Amino acid sequence: MASNKKLNFPKRKKKKSRQQNKMGKAPGTISYMGDKEPGNSVIYCTTYNVDNFEIKEFNELDEFIKEDRGDKISWVNVVGISDEPFIERLGKHFNLNPLVLEDIVNTEQRPKIDEYDDYIFAVFRMLYISEEDEIIGEHIAIVLLENTVLVFQEVKADVFNGLRERITGKLGRIRTRGADYLFFALLDAIVDNYFLAIENLNNRIESLEEEVYNNPEPIVAKNIQQLKKEVLKIRRWIYPVKELISRLIDSESHLITKDTKLFLRDVHDHTVEINESLQIYREMSMSLMEMYMSNMSNKMNEVMKVLTIMASIFIPLTFIAGIYGMNFDHMPELHSKNGYYYVWAVMIALFIGMMFYFKKKKWL
Repeated sequence: MASNKKLNFPKRKKKKSRQQNKMGKAPGTISYMGDKEPGNSVIYCTTYNVDNFEIKEFNELDEFIKEDRGDKISWVNVVGISDEPFIERLGKHFNLNPLVLEDIVNTEQRPKIDEYDDYIFAVFRMLYISEEDEIIGEHIAIVLLENTVLVFQEVKADVFNGLRERITGKLGRIRTRGADYLFFALLDAIVDNYFLAIENLNNRIESLEEEVYNNPEPIVAKNIQQLKKEVLKIRRWIYPVKELISRLIDSESHLITKDTKLFLRDVHDHTVEINESLQIYREMSMSLMEMYMSNMSNKMNEVMKVLTIMASIFIPLTFIAGIYGMNFDHMPELHSKNGYYYVWAVMIALFIGMMFYFKKKKWL
């Protein structure tokens, strides 16, 4: 009969997820979900037209709100998204939906694009290489309005230095076009930097391949596992971007002109190339472990072959030594004057003959 007694299993300690901070709250609640230290947000505002440009820094939101930017194109770069009241007030100033503000401060948000009547909202991962040659992924949110582009990022470091030089140096066409072209230029800079991340993965895969062939140590298996996880993580960040850019190209929003959609097609081509490379590197990273296990198996087979050959050589010698190690009185060879030397001669001949045979078979 089955017992109704409740079994008390030990409880596992679970690492608290950042998503748990969001549970139970109403949709649209602004709750920062990141691992950066709380701090004040700073606005770097770049305004420009064909004739001139201006860059200002605002540590106080009231100063920014009072600023008259006229009909110039404005690039509003908000650095630091942990200041929830700051983000909420800025969102109200630009009439952003609370759901948009919620996604802006959610650093775990998957890449996405949402179209509203007066603006387009996008979330991406900005990838760059650190000084330690590691791939860093930063959350970045972009809002395209009529004459303004809002950019929200956690840290000041970004991949837009080239774009800033084009604005301040009046290089190219950017200062002759609208906010939608600035929106495209930001996306283009983000996607172009994906190539550096892909190149970094390629170099690491090639390095691990050499280690697998030349020195398949246990630490190599650990490095392969870490690489596989990183490839999958980066693929999760980059893979949706192709479809998102395609949505922008097909968008009927009045905020994106036909000319800008032509440039977006170039970005789309880059994302296709990146995704194809990522798929190849994903397969290569998964095959690295198979190569490692195969090489380790071959290495073990070599060791076993040497041990087998040694055992094959000493088995007949041990047999002979065992025969003449028996204590019988009537063994004729025991009373032979040169019996000891005869046994040695036979054993040495056997050893040489077997070594010759193994060499002929190319087992040695």
